Amino acid sequence: MSLISPAAMPYAMTLGLGWLYYRRIRRHIGRQSWQPRRTMLRMGFLCLAVTGLLAAAVFLPGTGIRIAIGMGLIAGVVLGFLGLSLTTIDGDQHARWYTPNPWIGGALAVLLVGRLAWRMLHSGFIAQGAGQVQATPLTLGIAATLVGYYLSYSFLLMGRMRQLARAPSNAS
Repeated sequence: MSLISPAAMPYAMTLGLGWLYYRRIRRHIGRQSWQPRRTMLRMGFLCLAVTGLLAAAVFLPGTGIRIAIGMGLIAGVVLGFLGLSLTTIDGDQHARWYTPNPWIGGALAVLLVGRLAWRMLHSGFIAQGAGQVQATPLTLGIAATLVGYYLSYSFLLMGRMRQLARAPSNAS
């Protein structure tokens, strides 16, 4: 016996994904405590996502998908460097914090959610007559940008936090 009827499942999944995206976007607003284990776990998942995107670039037909994923990853890395340059980092000997720029990561997340919503409302996720999920270069390019941004930002932030931890304290 299922808790949710099959007819209500798309709505339940939409609410669940909406909650996850709300939490993701919320992490771009305000001062955040540095949690290296969480960052390492996130980087591991993002490496899996990059592997999946690279596999899609290799195995899906069409050069448009390869170009979109490649350009998306490059744009994401560039935005990661920009995001770190706009991040405020502070701390003491007991804890470290950072305040990310809310506009870059938030805008990328909203862009991906908007693209997925557009696609679901206008053409659905199923290819016409084929019965298979159809990947479009635009959607994969946006996803690659998002993954490239978060992976490079996390990697660069980890390096900056390690520098802060090694820096001698100026307190007298």
